[in-house]
Amino acid sequence: MELQTRGPVHTSVIIPALNEEQAIGRVIADIPADLAEDVIVVDNGSTDATADAARGAGARVVHEPERGYGAACLRGIACLAPRTDVVVFLDGDYSDHPDEMVLLLDPIRAGAADMVIGSRALGRRQKGAMPFQARFGNRLACILMRLLFHANHTDLGPFRAITRTALEAVQMRDRGYGWTIEMQIKAARLGLRVREVPVSYRVRIGRSKISGTVRGAVGAGVKILYTILKYAVMGW
Repeated sequence: MELQTRGPVHTSVIIPALNEEQAIGRVIADIPADLAEDVIVVDNGSTDATADAARGAGARVVHEPERGYGAACLRGIACLAPRTDVVVFLDGDYSDHPDEMVLLLDPIRAGAADMVIGSRALGRRQKGAMPFQARFGNRLACILMRLLFHANHTDLGPFRAITRTALEAVQMRDRGYGWTIEMQIKAARLGLRVREVPVSYRVRIGRSKISGTVRGAVGAGVKILYTILKYAVMGW
């Protein structure tokens, strides 16, 4: 599934967003203009001015009324331009560093990887950026992936890049919290070339919908464990 790197590589960015009015403009502004041809913000049912702020910053806005991280990502995929070669997924809360996108794209553009995950565990994290429950959940999930699928990862980081060919091959289905781990498990099953690169991580703007609440943290943890066990027992 090696990306053919002759000529320009067309990169699209998908940003799921729910009530990120304060952050989304800064996220879009920090995306290197020479790396991203198309920036798609998927408004996942925001009740604030997220969509207007995203348009004002120059992004293309699409809407996905069904709440869920995976649902928003799938909507963004459905709206990709036909010539897109590489897709970058990026959170809309300004916790990721969009200016580090080149770290994810370089191995793909060199033909050395099908997917690159930005690892917060390997990179620099601002104090308080990842609560204990998030760090624990990531570590447990990575241990289980290594034991069950021989997939060596340090993080389920949402900041990631994947070739269009590989993205179509993994046939993503999860519409909620299991999105990132589903992608990593399927990539391992398919034998895709997956790399991790250290990325920086900071305290997000606003309150997290997942790790910032007990309900969100528990719900995400349960869904991630369920996804791991589902693919371990049932296969694809």
